[in-house]
Amino acid sequence: MMGNNLPPANEVVSLYKSNNIQRMRIYDPNQDALNALRNSGIELILGVPNSDLQSLATNADNARQWVQRNVLNFYPSVKIKYVAVGNEVSPVGGSSTSWLAQYVLPAIQNIYQAIRAQGLHDQIKVSTSIDMTLIGNSYPPSQGSFRGDVRSYLDPIIGYLLYASAPLLVNVYPYFSYVGNPRDISLSYALFTSPNVVVWDGQYAYQNLFDAMLDSVHAAIDNTRIGYVEVVVSESGWPSDGGTATSYDNARMYLDNLIRHVSKGTPRRPSKPTETYLFAMFDENQKSPESEKHFGLFFPNKQKKYPFGFGGERNSQVVAYDFNVTVSLKSDI
Repeated sequence: MMGNNLPPANEVVSLYKSNNIQRMRIYDPNQDALNALRNSGIELILGVPNSDLQSLATNADNARQWVQRNVLNFYPSVKIKYVAVGNEVSPVGGSSTSWLAQYVLPAIQNIYQAIRAQGLHDQIKVSTSIDMTLIGNSYPPSQGSFRGDVRSYLDPIIGYLLYASAPLLVNVYPYFSYVGNPRDISLSYALFTSPNVVVWDGQYAYQNLFDAMLDSVHAAIDNTRIGYVEVVVSESGWPSDGGTATSYDNARMYLDNLIRHVSKGTPRRPSKPTETYLFAMFDENQKSPESEKHFGLFFPNKQKKYPFGFGGERNSQVVAYDFNVTVSLKSDI
């Protein structure tokens, strides 16, 4: 919503429906958006903004009130699938969010308990969304591991997710990996257009960077030896202007290929589609730096930026678009 020329929520929901977009992610419980989603049939990732983490973590009553106001007042007419408690909180690296890391798991647990008290914990899963900067080693993908200095933060979260049968939400951007290391990563590998296998990793063959990055996360979870936790790709996209390797053609190619690809799973997890949310619904003219303004799949006037469609059955082609977006700069290499 970081634009001064974007359509109102009810028009956005109509745009989703007319384009057969069946899932949405919003980053905070915007009441206009939630009301517009009533009886739409659109499944939702509902975000808890980072600014709310401390109050929800330190006071269970606050969490119960948050759930009542933003979940129970709308469910089931709004098909809330996940509650994402925080986005891209990192405990290290001088991050502006590092002071919040201590609150993520307690906030998750308080939200979960409030939902569980209503008997909805099997219908609404509670998780958090991380970025790839928490991965310490990603090459080869089978040797994927989380950074040593984030394990004390992440391991208890992964343990909770295992207990609650909830997935880990991960923002996966081949774009930022490519621009951070163009010497070692080819553009065709990042855009799904490489004609041949680029990386052989034992029995696994990688022809695109998205699969390699995602499987490094799968391996990192496995390598904690805590247990099997699924991964949902809660953001992925490519900007059409404003930075290195940004062009209409590159963005169109990446997004079109990603939509086609995610129904196949990854080499390490081939048996089911990869639930994936595309970033973002609209170009947003109030974001910075410049490239962050150009991630939209639609222009603010609701016209498609790209010609491809968004059809497909809910369980065979999993596509969705972020509608309510916060500034979040990705810098994974």
